Amino acid sequence: MEWLFEDRVDAGRRLARALLQRGIADPVVLALPRGGVPVAAEVAKALKAPLDLLLVRKIGAPDQPELAVAAVADGAEPALAIDEQTLALCGTSLEYVTGELPAHIKEIERRRALYLKGRPPVPVDGKTVVLVDDGIATGTTVRAAIRALRQRHPARVVLAVPVAPATEVQALRAEVDDLVCLETLDWFGAVGAHYRHFGQTSDEEVVALLKERS
Repeated sequence: MEWLFEDRVDAGRRLARALLQRGIADPVVLALPRGGVPVAAEVAKALKAPLDLLLVRKIGAPDQPELAVAAVADGAEPALAIDEQTLALCGTSLEYVTGELPAHIKEIERRRALYLKGRPPVPVDGKTVVLVDDGIATGTTVRAAIRALRQRHPARVVLAVPVAPATEVQALRAEVDDLVCLETLDWFGAVGAHYRHFGQTSDEEVVALLKERS
């Protein structure tokens, strides 16, 4: 198989080059942890921008935890995105999602405390925000993230990812001000299938990368 990216650092550097061509002035880079952080760190470095997190949790189907039926993102009011088609295909109810929410919100709070150590979010009001992940599969988590981000009143939202399905890229363009995707594919499996090395990003790595950019 021919890999698109060596690892998340490679993807981040290539994504940064594409973003530099956009000429974005004074941006803030927000990563979706954990996998989006190594990608976003390279983007923030190249754009000479602050790096922060937008915490989001995928809510998986009951018997397929990797299959997102919904996602919730951190915000003044947690933002929820539901994939109604996948929810129906799994025979899962909205009540299931509602029942799962407290545990995922608690995990978001745990990660906020661990990663940010009480530091307040980087202000984004009136700023251009570059929202970065390591890829998009169904788009559910990134939709929740965009909704949470809009609550904070950025001037512009630029969604930047290394790889995504063509159908999702087309759909998500309507939800952001700009979208940069290096590889847009008609056939799409898991995000990790397009990386040579795609190990899990650890909490410790997230903390270290944030410290480097602080």
